[in-house]
Amino acid sequence: MVDNVLRVAYFADSFLEVDGVAMTSNKLVRFAKERELPFLCVHAGRATGARDENSVRFLSLNRSPFSIPMDHSLRYDPLFQRHVSRVRKEMEAFRPDVIHITGLNDVSIIGAYLAWSMDISLVASWHTNLHEYAARRLSRRLKFLPGSARASLIGFIEKSILKGAVLYYQMPQCILAPNQDILDTLVNGTGRSAKLMVRGVDTTVFSPSKRTVNDGILRFGFVGRLRVEKNVRLLVDLEKGLLAAGRNNFKFLIVGEGDERDYLEKNMSTAEFTGYLEGEDLSEAYANMDVFVFPSETDAYGNVPQEAMASGSPAIVSNLGGPRFFVQNGENGFVANSKDEFVRFALELIDDPAKLQKMKKSSIAFAASRSWDSVFETVYDAYRTAKLRLDEIKANRPQGKRRSIFTRFGYVAQDRNQE
Repeated sequence: MVDNVLRVAYFADSFLEVDGVAMTSNKLVRFAKERELPFLCVHAGRATGARDENSVRFLSLNRSPFSIPMDHSLRYDPLFQRHVSRVRKEMEAFRPDVIHITGLNDVSIIGAYLAWSMDISLVASWHTNLHEYAARRLSRRLKFLPGSARASLIGFIEKSILKGAVLYYQMPQCILAPNQDILDTLVNGTGRSAKLMVRGVDTTVFSPSKRTVNDGILRFGFVGRLRVEKNVRLLVDLEKGLLAAGRNNFKFLIVGEGDERDYLEKNMSTAEFTGYLEGEDLSEAYANMDVFVFPSETDAYGNVPQEAMASGSPAIVSNLGGPRFFVQNGENGFVANSKDEFVRFALELIDDPAKLQKMKKSSIAFAASRSWDSVFETVYDAYRTAKLRLDEIKANRPQGKRRSIFTRFGYVAQDRNQE
């Protein structure tokens, strides 16, 4: 349990949107509310206004008509800084011990600025591999370039975005990372303290008890945005491989929307497309899947494979994405190194029903071990770490010395040495 009360101001880049960041943010707010922890949640919304729910205060800030679409419902407002004064007043009234930002978008930028200007400890969590997302999308748009030139340019852009992101993550005293690779990258690049922040799963919402089909057809499933960064065209290759191997008693159940849907519909013959689902409809869809296929190579964690496991569906995932850190190869799923391995593992589960059933049980057991409470207890540990670190720095700061935002984002050289 959280053993000491901290006042937390949380800046959620995604809260009302439909994505993993919004889902995690809402779970964290619920955690604070259930435990009556003082919590200020700052997020973007259709209108600007504040409201209170038990121990949680919500501050919604509207985005301007000049907002730029980023992904699905998420936008970036270049004029969002106009809200700084309003947020500062809320912060002065709330008196947070720590500020938590969730990325590099407009809401978090305000949080990072106020942490510096108000001298408040800062925690930053990494949720999205923006450098990889950008690389996948640009690669598709730059197809007119020769292969080697395109690869070189995309590689340079990806490295540059990552370098900029690491620079941004030098601001907090403590970083939360979704997997060990990202944690190592951020620690090595920033010198900051870092903790793993995995994701939980609600096994009352996602459960095999929600299954409604029993027709003997094996269903491969996918849930997520149908976008290039999710590598969803591999689903076409997988279907072709299974058909070429002589298997036909299967279907694909694809949940989600995006600009790749048209391509998938035109090139898949066994797929059912449900569009976007939520609530009980989503739970039922998961439970009706026998094997979950997640070809994304860019997800920092991957909530959906874990939700599929809770529903009794072992996952086949890419060896490059975040899910490879929790998929136990051959137990609750497979980690595929290539398109051919996606096909091989899928065939193995089609041809060996006993193994599939065993892996279903292992998947359910794994999901039962992932509690949201334990995830957020780690988050509050990070809050305490950040506050203690900044308190130490303040105690050793020369009297009257003001931190420079241009020197290690607010840390003089001796501050870095203390860390």
